[in-house]
Amino acid sequence: MRIISAKIISKAVDALCLKANTELRGDVLSLLKKAKRLEKNRLAATALAAIIKNADIALKEKLAICQDTGMPVVFVEMGCNVHIKENITDIINKAVERGYASNYLRASIQKDPVFRNEKLVYSPAIIHVDIVKGNKLKITLLPKGFGSENKSKVKMLIPTLTLDEIENFIVESVKEAGAGACPPYFVGVGIGGTQDFAALMAKKALLMPFNKLNKNKKLSQMQTRLIKKINALDIGPFGLGGKNTALGLNIKTYPTHMAGMPVAVNISCHALRSASVTI
Repeated sequence: MRIISAKIISKAVDALCLKANTELRGDVLSLLKKAKRLEKNRLAATALAAIIKNADIALKEKLAICQDTGMPVVFVEMGCNVHIKENITDIINKAVERGYASNYLRASIQKDPVFRNEKLVYSPAIIHVDIVKGNKLKITLLPKGFGSENKSKVKMLIPTLTLDEIENFIVESVKEAGAGACPPYFVGVGIGGTQDFAALMAKKALLMPFNKLNKNKKLSQMQTRLIKKINALDIGPFGLGGKNTALGLNIKTYPTHMAGMPVAVNISCHALRSASVTI
């Protein structure tokens, strides 16, 4: 059994708060640059250039890529041979609060979601923990801005629907988002499980590399079709048109009940931010 101290975890999460909010992932930045090279619409290409320049400044100056530093969503993969003597939820929430405050990231959390009469704070985060094999601890921080989170969709479809009808729901979800969530988008899709699990898979799909093919050939083909259909919407960067409404789409699936077909769509703006550390 390997013991990991609260101090080590806290320090790691603190660092992730800065990295995730100031440094775009390599796959995301690469796809933005590729889109700029291939975009023929002048206004759209100009918008993409501004997005890339903004990311470059954020990295160099250690400033937030976006003023909305999001709701911190933390994914933990804890090895079954790992022991932590303190409550990991408390450790992470305290570290997020410190990491956001010390790096001058915006406080966006309203502790009272109904009456909203409290001062905005930095925590708590949304924390998901999975138990995996081994003696390591992997922590991923996804700061989820609500301009895009508000466009999320989940629908309990009937299992007799055709593949085209399932794909139409996904495309219509992006179409309804329009230019309101800062395209070009990165889209996560979850299919199967239960209503809540499909939504979780859709968010986890945003953590998958967008520059790699899905190992499942049929899902890979489905992703390719969906990207083409979404880009045919001609929404484009910031709604300026062009062929880059979405730069990537990932699908995660899970077994489901024979009577159901849960489908969830989670959209990220162009500033898809996440960072991971393995301890």
